[in-house]
Amino acid sequence: MTEPQPSVTPGPPNRRRFLQITAVGAGAAGLAGASLAGAGPAAAVTSGLTSLTHPGVLHSRADLDRMRAKVAAGAEPWLSGYNVFKNDSFSRSSYTMAGGRATVTRDPAGDPGNAELWYDCNAAYQNALMWYITRDTAHATKALTIIKSWTNALEEINGKDAELAAGIYGAKLAAAVEIMHYTGPAGSWTAAELADTVAMFENVFVPLINVYGDGAYGLMGLKGMMQIAVACNNLTLFDNAYNAFMTHGCCGLTKLIRSGTGQCCESGRTQGYAQLILGSLAEICQTGWIQGLDMFGVSNSLLLSGYEYTAKYNLGNTVPYDATFGRCDWHWSSISTDGRGTYRNIYEIAYNHYVKRAGKSAPYTAQVASGLRPEGAPNQCDHPGFGTLLFTL
Repeated sequence: MTEPQPSVTPGPPNRRRFLQITAVGAGAAGLAGASLAGAGPAAAVTSGLTSLTHPGVLHSRADLDRMRAKVAAGAEPWLSGYNVFKNDSFSRSSYTMAGGRATVTRDPAGDPGNAELWYDCNAAYQNALMWYITRDTAHATKALTIIKSWTNALEEINGKDAELAAGIYGAKLAAAVEIMHYTGPAGSWTAAELADTVAMFENVFVPLINVYGDGAYGLMGLKGMMQIAVACNNLTLFDNAYNAFMTHGCCGLTKLIRSGTGQCCESGRTQGYAQLILGSLAEICQTGWIQGLDMFGVSNSLLLSGYEYTAKYNLGNTVPYDATFGRCDWHWSSISTDGRGTYRNIYEIAYNHYVKRAGKSAPYTAQVASGLRPEGAPNQCDHPGFGTLLFTL
């Protein structure tokens, strides 16, 4: 179970002036006419795509249909995964919405509105999934009410860690928007409401994550950019994130994971941060896979070597450690024991791709995934969690 919801009495909505962006209808018609006008120029390394697939943030239509069919059939391990998922407080249609708010602050000195936003992002995403699996319109209503409330209210994310909030919460909210946009009940959103949601992402989230930072910090922005790009049907923005994944000198794949060993750039910081990086990379690769890109396989499946290295160490084994490999701004002299043996719910997504889909060997990842099955909730809003339901093939 996730931690209890905060006690919040939201004030009246504070609707900002939205940039006028055209949408071409609701439901499966998509946001094909909507774009993020503030996005930068086309990236030096592009995806080669000419269009984006929808739904396409974390889950394709086939993925969603698989979950629904397996649960309906009572098949394992999906049913066990679903039972954990449906009992989580954020999956309930009775969830009490915390937002929206005009301002959200994420800062070590104080973060008013921060928990309210990530709680609601979790609930929007999980209720969107519950809607698809159960076809109970109460879940659809809850997900859409949360999305529209924040769309109408949110004007600013600020604080020292504003980029983290925008990237992490933006990624989760984009996943919710994508499911509801392309599978929601007919007539549940108007074209104007959809355009307003795109504008919220453009005006509030994108400016904070458009310049990528270092290590895990930068990766959170990159993850948010990738998922928001798909939810807003913006190929230029998608290529911006794809280019960063492939080439960025401080948060690109080859800077985050060491070729040859799989050491994570923050393995010397804590094992929690190392797993935060791995899980976020897997989410990016999963969205890329739906779009027809094998980002999982980049650099000879470098992400898999990262999973194997971290799983092996956390299972109590010895691994090599290079003290010269770290973040751009900091290196650690030795591998960290902080959090060793404590696992984030990020292993099913990698296990199912590399072992079941790609036919690769991943003994340590498989061992951790088996021990966690059925996977439970994510740490706060950091990942989707619940991978046994969501990613088992």
